[in-house]
Amino acid sequence: MATKTQMKILIVDDSAPNRSLMAKILDGLGYTNHVDSPDGMDALKKLNSDPFTLVLLDWNMPQMSGIDLLRTIKRSQTLRHVAVIMVTANGELENVKAAISLGVTDYIVKPVAANALKEKIDRLMLKFS
Repeated sequence: MATKTQMKILIVDDSAPNRSLMAKILDGLGYTNHVDSPDGMDALKKLNSDPFTLVLLDWNMPQMSGIDLLRTIKRSQTLRHVAVIMVTANGELENVKAAISLGVTDYIVKPVAANALKEKIDRLMLKFS
């Protein structure tokens, strides 16, 4: 697994303030190699043109929802290895189960606390180190 500075992270959320907040949290945790995307279609283009280690993915977005992007990632021969953490206000058990059934790596319910995100990413890094 990549080091903190090597780990390339894609932040996918239709809310610019949420993307900015996630970027600031990541920067504060030492994960400075990140790019953002406003929707699933744009994210898919970025994923197909550049290698990413992790996607932080919102559920509710225009163009392509987060769950549809997750499904696309996990069905793709070239993208299925990318870790995906859903970062969403959808904390209902049905939604969590749906994401797990599609292969989500982890799940965080908004609002996001820096320590919760750190814990999830650290766990992911340990799993693949």
